Amino acid sequence: MTRGRLRIVAGELGGRRISAPAGRATRPTADRVREALFSILGDVTGEEVIDLYAGSGALGLEALSRGAARATFVEQSPAALAAIRQNIADLGLEERASVVVGDVEAVIRREATSGRRYRLCLLDPPYSLLSRISGALGPLLAPVLEPGARVVVEHSARTQAPDFAELPIVTRTHRTYGDTTVTILGLANP
Repeated sequence: MTRGRLRIVAGELGGRRISAPAGRATRPTADRVREALFSILGDVTGEEVIDLYAGSGALGLEALSRGAARATFVEQSPAALAAIRQNIADLGLEERASVVVGDVEAVIRREATSGRRYRLCLLDPPYSLLSRISGALGPLLAPVLEPGARVVVEHSARTQAPDFAELPIVTRTHRTYGDTTVTILGLANP
């Protein structure tokens, strides 16, 4: 079921191992990229996190290890869902983590209706979906993000991050690590 073992980089669970599904369908964020990303993000203590296209859940699990209050993992691949659930159980995070099965756009619509709001949105979609996400996901994200929220987009270094013109973006930070670029969008906090 799993391939290569990843580890939680820092926080209360630093050094603990997590699993990723076998095969190439899931592309887990490398330890060094997660370490750099969370160094840029800084303190995430108490934040509500949504991990879209969660894959192994590595990004959301890292946020929980570093003090995030709760994380919602959104995924539809059965192999990835099994890995996320196993990782949550192995790390003892059942009280602070929830897994939502389904298409990201449909889940975001439901979250908006429920009134849930997030301070940190982690997006690591299959690179082939990136251009579609740019136009479709931006308007859907606006109602589920708190003022001052941050959106993290992991994408190929050969492509640009979605512009999400519908969001009130006040800062954009880009960092490239080999073939991976991480773009962090900071939203206005009126």
